[in-house]
Amino acid sequence: MTERKPPGVDFETWTDRQIREATERGDFTALPGFGKPLTGLDKPYDAMWWVKEKMNRENLSFLPPTLALRKEAEDALEAAARAPSERAVRRIIGEINAKIEEAVRQPPPGPPLGVEPFDVERVVSEWRERRKK
Repeated sequence: MTERKPPGVDFETWTDRQIREATERGDFTALPGFGKPLTGLDKPYDAMWWVKEKMNRENLSFLPPTLALRKEAEDALEAAARAPSERAVRRIIGEINAKIEEAVRQPPPGPPLGVEPFDVERVVSEWRERRKK
C-alpha cells in the first residue's frame, strides 16, 4: 500500500501511523456505516445532535415519565387494533393497564397522567368490529 501523507508534510506522525496500520489490518472495514455518507450533513448545526442520535439509537425518551406512559398507552391501543388475535389484544391491553394502574397508585414525577386503564371488553369489541370489515 502506498503511504499517503498530507501535502507539505515530510514525516508520518504517530497518529498517522496508527491509522495507516489499522487500515492495512482491515480494522475499519467492518465498522457500522462504513462507506456510507454521514447523516445530517444537510441539516443546520445542533449542539445536541449526538445526544438526540444516541437516544434514538437506544430507543430512549426524554419525556417525563407520565408523558412517556401516555405515549405508551396510545401505542398499545394502536398495537391492539393491529393484533392478530383476541388473545393478543387482551395481553397488550392487560400489560398497559397494569402500568397505568401502578402510575395511578404511585404517581411518577411530572404532569398529571390523565389516562385511565382501558376497558378491555370495549377494546376487544372494537377489534372484532374492525375484523368484520
